[in-house]
Amino acid sequence: MGVECRYELAQAAYIKLALHALKHPAAAVNGLLVGRLVDPAASPAVVSVADAVPLSHQPHHLPLLPTLELALTLVEDHFAAQGLAVVGYYHANARRDDADLPAVAKRVGDHIFRYFPRAAVLLLDNEKLEKVVKGNSHDAVVQLYTRDSSKSWRQAGSDGSSQLSLKEPSTNVVLADHVTTKKWQQVVDFDDHLDDISKDWLNPSLLG
Repeated sequence: MGVECRYELAQAAYIKLALHALKHPAAAVNGLLVGRLVDPAASPAVVSVADAVPLSHQPHHLPLLPTLELALTLVEDHFAAQGLAVVGYYHANARRDDADLPAVAKRVGDHIFRYFPRAAVLLLDNEKLEKVVKGNSHDAVVQLYTRDSSKSWRQAGSDGSSQLSLKEPSTNVVLADHVTTKKWQQVVDFDDHLDDISKDWLNPSLLG
């Protein structure tokens, strides 16, 4: 289904997932993507990714624990009033040079796909992120993966198509500004919330 769909990534979602990765440079991090299918009848259909919810900086535990189901339920309940739902997952590998989509990302993606068949998995490119932070690149720091008819997660764009776009052209400039002010220090993920429930996993004031 992914080949029939485009994905628009809002500034808030993009910056939040990038700051999450920057807060834990030596760890793999992940989170949920929240959005909606804009027009199912359109060709191609468009999934608008409005926000990101940082989940963990210990992702190897995630598929094995009820934590994922708890997080999914809380996220769905919170965003339902806004007409939004979980539409995908993001992941950043711990190693700077690791550009492979790990098994954990595929398993979580499969789980989300069951109830949102146009689910997206975004893999953060650590090397591109470094360049953007230094102001040396305007390229998106994430790579899109969608599930094909063989139930495998396929990297989009290999055929020259552009299925993923940033909704706001200035997003990387804004990200670099947030890095300058060390906004990444304020990111709270679900792991942090479980350790200290006074920390808000929704990060309401992070980009305010």
